[in-house]
Amino acid sequence: MKPKAGTLGQEILVLQEISSAVVHKRNVDALLNEILAVLNRRMGMLRGTITLLHGDTLTIEASHGLDEEEKQLGRYRLGEGITGHVAETGRPHLVPDISRDPRFLNRTGSRKTDHPVAFLCVPIFHMDQVIGTLSIDRENVAGTDLERDLALLEIIGNIVADAVAVCLQEHEERENLLEENRKLRNMLTGNPGKLVGNCRCMQNIYELIRQVAPSDATVLIRGSSGTGKELVARAIVELSSRKDKPFVTLNCAALPENLVESELFGHEKGAFTGATCRRIGRAEAADGGTLFLDEIGDLSLTTQVKLLRFIQERTFSRVGSNVELKSNVRFLAATSRNLEELMQQKKFREDLYYRLNIFPIMMPDLCKRRGDIILLAEHFIEKHNLRYGKKVKRLSTPAINMLMSYHWPGNVRELENCIERAVLTATDDCIHGYNLPPSLQTGKESGSELLPEGNASFNTLVNSYERELIVEALKRNNGNMSAAARDLGLSPRVIHYKIGRLGITPEWYVNDASETRS
Repeated sequence: MKPKAGTLGQEILVLQEISSAVVHKRNVDALLNEILAVLNRRMGMLRGTITLLHGDTLTIEASHGLDEEEKQLGRYRLGEGITGHVAETGRPHLVPDISRDPRFLNRTGSRKTDHPVAFLCVPIFHMDQVIGTLSIDRENVAGTDLERDLALLEIIGNIVADAVAVCLQEHEERENLLEENRKLRNMLTGNPGKLVGNCRCMQNIYELIRQVAPSDATVLIRGSSGTGKELVARAIVELSSRKDKPFVTLNCAALPENLVESELFGHEKGAFTGATCRRIGRAEAADGGTLFLDEIGDLSLTTQVKLLRFIQERTFSRVGSNVELKSNVRFLAATSRNLEELMQQKKFREDLYYRLNIFPIMMPDLCKRRGDIILLAEHFIEKHNLRYGKKVKRLSTPAINMLMSYHWPGNVRELENCIERAVLTATDDCIHGYNLPPSLQTGKESGSELLPEGNASFNTLVNSYERELIVEALKRNNGNMSAAARDLGLSPRVIHYKIGRLGITPEWYVNDASETRS
């Protein structure tokens, strides 16, 4: 005989079926749906949901009596509605008639009945933390003991808590994998803009660019001259909603002080000597797009005041005019100067600094990202091959050693200039050590000295060429000094002497080592 609803026999039967499902069901989603099916069969449940707490939002993980669209609508913040209140307080709640309780939100839109419907909701605890809720709807007819049903629902919530915790953990792991996949996809789809480099500090910069680009936040790009600050600015614009709008740049250090304001805000005819006609400024030309101010640390204090007002109000006046104009621009700024020192010296306004320094990006010097030097060099080889119609394919080992040992005071810009010169002077498909500028073959890094004219000495150039020839011969002969000597037409004694004097290590050029170093 089937036990009557609300009796002890009925409750034991419900708990038996749910316990059996917990023991035998291996799939968590199937288990949660089976629990709701049992409540439907044995307790006369109209609708039921199991929600999971993600941060401060509850989402429906399993349901009975709801279609997919209604399930997607069932999202509640902590404290919102009955479900959010139960999750926030950790206490069960009973609503005898949902049509008479204004707190019941009916967000899924599934409750459409003329009969009194009760709503029972209990928290699900795991490790003393609320991780979700279990709720059911049932008709409130004569003889229904809702308090007893609520107590039974609490017991069921405790039984299924571990399964719900596993489900929540699976969701978190899935989200972590998706996030990792997104990051890997971003890496595979290339670096932002025209930036080149795969070292950790550059990966961090790419992440910052992707974070700030979609917004209209002001960005301050800092770093030494030649580190690629303008490339960062252009990468931000390319990933922003203003990509197809004007991108206007102004180098604040490239103009005399009395012309910067005119270039930035424009001027009226007759505003000063030589102003023969009205001219719009960069701020007006960039309306709707992006204004990039390079070397902003070189602005005069007077111009800083007017720039600060423009950043705050997005209004300005042309030189020689009192008419206020508006321009909807996004600000990007860059500087190679120490703004903090300039503020101490009263040469840079603190209020302007704090308006600009909302999202700082610090570009590293090239000497701090040595892992990218060869990658950058190969990029510049390709670039200048196209420009000059050359077919250089590789760097020789001595050239690599020279590039890696140099301290690069001019950063990436200096590296590009060196590679451009090397491509121009290369006579075959390889850049050799002697194709690189004398500055890389001299100075503290190599222990040599420059002549007063700034050129390398004759002995330095000869040593560089000899080293190149010997290293290439060792590579061809798998590090064998005798074979390299025969290849070069030298005696074993002479090549031993030259190898010792030039500091060459033949073991580096055995097959495995040679492949690694080249």
